[in-house]
Amino acid sequence: MSDALPTLWQIDVSHYSEKARWALAWKEVEHRRHSPAPGAHMAVALWLTRGAHYTFPVLSLDGQRIGDSTAIVAALEERYPAPPLYPADIAERRRALELEEFFDEELGPYVRQLAWYEFGNDRESFAELMKQTAPKPIAGFSRPAAAYARAYTSLRFRAGDAEEAGRGRAKVLAGLDRLEAELGDDEYLVGESFSVADLTAASLFYPLALPDEGPLNADSPSAKGFDAFRRPLEERRGVRWVKEMFRLHRKPAKVPAAVASS
Repeated sequence: MSDALPTLWQIDVSHYSEKARWALAWKEVEHRRHSPAPGAHMAVALWLTRGAHYTFPVLSLDGQRIGDSTAIVAALEERYPAPPLYPADIAERRRALELEEFFDEELGPYVRQLAWYEFGNDRESFAELMKQTAPKPIAGFSRPAAAYARAYTSLRFRAGDAEEAGRGRAKVLAGLDRLEAELGDDEYLVGESFSVADLTAASLFYPLALPDEGPLNADSPSAKGFDAFRRPLEERRGVRWVKEMFRLHRKPAKVPAAVASS
């Protein structure tokens, strides 16, 4: 395995990491993956990026360490232009990047905060999630790992705050309304082909849709409160669209078998 392979530093269940994984898979870029323990990953990210970024994903590419999923997509688009994620038409490209920014800023943080809030209130499910998804050294201690994760997410994402969770629900629903309004009767958000706008929206909505091709699916551990929120939304056009984008466009990643993950 060549040392020149790009390396993605990620959190397995993270929707922002999924955005980076999907971009790598879309462009058929062979790469390694590393998944340090959540919490400890912040120190790793700071070290990798020399203090520029404190969270994942981070991509090592051509001697650079690139933090932030949007910057990762941009770097991949420049280094591997085909197949494209940016529309060729200038107006469409501008629109796709505007939608990428909207879903990055107005959806992604709120899906994450709400999911961790609900897992924090469902300790059994949280322990099972840790058992199935945490790095192997941690997975064997799922209950202590879940207790640590509850404390970490409460501090990092205010995941213990019921008022913030209520705001998160409203933001997620607003994001779903925006997705459906932008789609109208079309198959894609911008133009007539899959773009960074579709990849971003589908990646960041995956915890709501739980597509079979995603990091977590309908058979994965799920917090009861989050299930109660998302199940009434399953027949919404936007949620069905997310599943369809994963089914049609989530290519298998080119990852060496020894390090393959979700």
